[in-house]
Formats: sequence, structure tokens, C-alpha cells
Amino acid sequence: MRKSSNWTKEETIIAFNVYCKIPFKSSSKTNPIIIKYAKIIGRSPSALNMKIGNFGRLDPELKSQGIVGLGNGSKLDEVVWNEFHGNWEKLAYESEQLIADYQNKKIEDLLDDDVPPIPIGLERTLITKQRVNQNFFRSTILASYNIKCCITELSIPELLVASHIIPWSEDKNNRLNPKNGLCLNSIHDRAFDRGLITVNTDYEIILSKHLSDLNKNTAINDFFLKYENRKINLPDRFLPSKEFLDWHSNNIFKN
Repeated sequence: MRKSSNWTKEETIIAFNVYCKIPFKSSSKTNPIIIKYAKIIGRSPSALNMKIGNFGRLDPELKSQGIVGLGNGSKLDEVVWNEFHGNWEKLAYESEQLIADYQNKKIEDLLDDDVPPIPIGLERTLITKQRVNQNFFRSTILASYNIKCCITELSIPELLVASHIIPWSEDKNNRLNPKNGLCLNSIHDRAFDRGLITVNTDYEIILSKHLSDLNKNTAINDFFLKYENRKINLPDRFLPSKEFLDWHSNNIFKN
């Protein structure tokens, strides 16, 4: 591990990337994600975990819940926070590029093995950036909801989806905004995407009449009817935007 106590801006940007990817309450020097990224930047897990805590003190959403980070932090932490918090597309790609650089890898090497191969040609850079950004969005949303479906609390990552409230194709400015995401299991993600369910601005689950009018069999009850009018489990950070939820209710939901 490097001995210098002075963090570079590049290291701090990667630390902010990790801050977004890990449930804040789960951050510790023994967390595998902390250990992984600490090794990449040549810092101790304790040092990276402290940096995560420093970002926590800057997060107004944590403060509103009575969750506080560490009391001290550097000016550089504030500079990185102010530059990237809210500028999610810049954070996603730049931080992932730095992570690749630190490992002497190409950024596409960071993508999951199960994604389709990236074609060779003029669109290669755009497709790579889109996939990198989508991976960052997924990691951020799952971490915010503590890797649990906000409706059912299912906690199997392979069955969870970072679902856009306003679809990717409808609003390019909020594609990576974590406030435009819900952590849903694959069935409820599909129902949300097709307008069979929505979440109102009180964070209550509303069912379309297309579901309510179906035969009341066990599956319909277990997957949908029993959740009607219940509140979703809210994230520790990146509370879903009421503006975005209202848009979904008015434009996607089949009322």
C-alpha cells in the first residue's frame, strides 16, 4: 500500500464511484467491495472506508435520515462531490475509465461477461459508453436499495433490475440519475415497464385495472393484489423523484 496520506483527484473520483455502488450502512474495511477497490488504487481498506464516510457527511439525504458520515474531510472531497453529484453521466464514465486505467485495462474489460460482444466499427465507442453507464446505474440503484426489491424485498441480485421510472428512450438527461430508478424484481420490473403497476407520489403501489379485473387466482394475488396500496421500501439514498413518478403515472400507467 502506498504510504502518502494525500489523495489524488483520480483516487477521490474512484472513491466517489464506490460510494455510489455500496450501501452506506454496509461500508467497512472488511467489505469485499471496499477491499477490491482499495487494492486497485493502492490504498488500505481502512483508508477507502474513511473516504466513503467523508462523502457521507456531504450527503443531504443521509443527513435527513439522521445518518452522518465522518466529521472530517478534505477540500478535495467537496470539490469532487460538487463536480460529480448530479452529473451522473460524467461520473459514471470518467470514474469507470479511471478504474480501468489503474488496472491497465480497456474500459470494455470491466463489463460483465454475459453482455453481447461489442461490434467493431464507428459505433463501438458509443455502445461501450452506454453499457458502462448502464452497469454503473444498476450498481448504484441496487446499492441504494440494499440489494432488495423495493416491493417484495427479494434479495437475489440475479433477479433484480435497476428499473427506470422515466424510460431510457424518453429522457436522455436523466438516464443515469439514481432518483430515476427503482430496484425491482424482474416480474415487477416488466409490469412497471408495461404500465400494469405504478408508484404514486406517496410511494404507494397502484395496480392497473388490467390486473385488478383479472381472475383472482393465487398467482395474481401473490404477485400483485396483496401489494396494492402498500408503500415501497424506500432507499437510504437517492429517493425516487416525485416528478418522475408522476410522469410514469400519467404517461406509462394503464389506468
